[in-house]
Amino acid sequence: MALQPSTPVLITVTGPDKPGVSSVLFAVLTRHGAEILDVEQVTIRGQLVLGVLVGAPEDPEGLQEAVEQAMATVAMRVDVEVGADPLSPARVGSSHVLIVLGRPVTARSFAEVARRLAALDVNIDAIRRVADYPVTGLELRVSVAQDNRDADTALRTALAEVSVRVGLDIAVEREGLTRRAKRLVVFDVDSTLIQGEVIEMLAERAGCGAEVAEITEAAMRGELDFAQSLERRVACLTGLPESVLDEVADSIELMPGARTTIRTLKRLGFRCGVVSGGFGRIIDRLAADLHLDFTVANHLEVVDGVITGKVRGEIVDRAGKAAALRRFAEKFDVPLAQCVAVGDGANDIDMLSTAGLGVAFNAKPALREVADTALSHPYLDVVLFVLGVTRAEVEAADAADGLEHPRP
Repeated sequence: MALQPSTPVLITVTGPDKPGVSSVLFAVLTRHGAEILDVEQVTIRGQLVLGVLVGAPEDPEGLQEAVEQAMATVAMRVDVEVGADPLSPARVGSSHVLIVLGRPVTARSFAEVARRLAALDVNIDAIRRVADYPVTGLELRVSVAQDNRDADTALRTALAEVSVRVGLDIAVEREGLTRRAKRLVVFDVDSTLIQGEVIEMLAERAGCGAEVAEITEAAMRGELDFAQSLERRVACLTGLPESVLDEVADSIELMPGARTTIRTLKRLGFRCGVVSGGFGRIIDRLAADLHLDFTVANHLEVVDGVITGKVRGEIVDRAGKAAALRRFAEKFDVPLAQCVAVGDGANDIDMLSTAGLGVAFNAKPALREVADTALSHPYLDVVLFVLGVTRAEVEAADAADGLEHPRP
């Protein structure tokens, strides 16, 4: 006996969210022998939007009438479209995920993003909020009409241009297992995990702060070779007592959101560490405080309790940072595609290019140009939103551990 063909029926229910709405609706669908083809539901500020696409084997008009009567009993609005288009294979899964971040995200700026996506024939499949503090974060799942390398490049290029023009950060990642399988994160330290540059703090105590700051800026812009610039800056520290290292370590301030970021990543099972052009004596204390899994840094030469103005051992430069990332990825058996690198300067270029996801954090132009995404807000926990972790999830996990998140 041949099966009777079904008629696609799209049912959209809206109104105040309350218990029992789905139960009443699906009871009606059951009585009419409907086949569930697709279901989506979202609640925004207590307002429910529930969409159900079904196949009605017989009497779709009767099903429509029954659904309308049933929804009236629970005071919900309903729209029923008989003969709706069935599921399109092109829209089965999104090709990319966009994270839009701003403080604030205005209607005008978001309209520019939506307009640019439409011009590229990119469909927005779903939107959800991932953060309301310290920035507003929206996650967009989108589908590129012709998903190939050229379309991917065009999408990233267009959104980079829009990002600068409207003052939003827009992270672009391909959807799929790799995005959800990140397992190792490497942070730069100076001006990324902490506020300021350690070598400049040391130089202030040596009376050469302005000179060292100028050299640091040139190196971070990529105008000077990092190893040579480090040697010049360290030479300025000649004669400082070793105790200054502990004084500076005591004065370090973490980047806002740094502790939350590391704590959350560790909860999720990430391996977290730092690869820094800074100094091990200070970095090691930071690593112990944050319970990091690994560290790489330079080492100042100290003789008889005095800094000699030289670096001991091999310098951790641009190439050295990338090599360290590879080394730790191999140690923890994590593919590079599942690694994340976060930094701010030109000496982080190779490290960010090596990682599966390179994040430029309040970075110099040289790094922004090669990074997968660039963040311009001074809150490190924004990195969590790029990785798909929501603010609500962070706060719920902290609350379960008795930690609070006071807001201004």
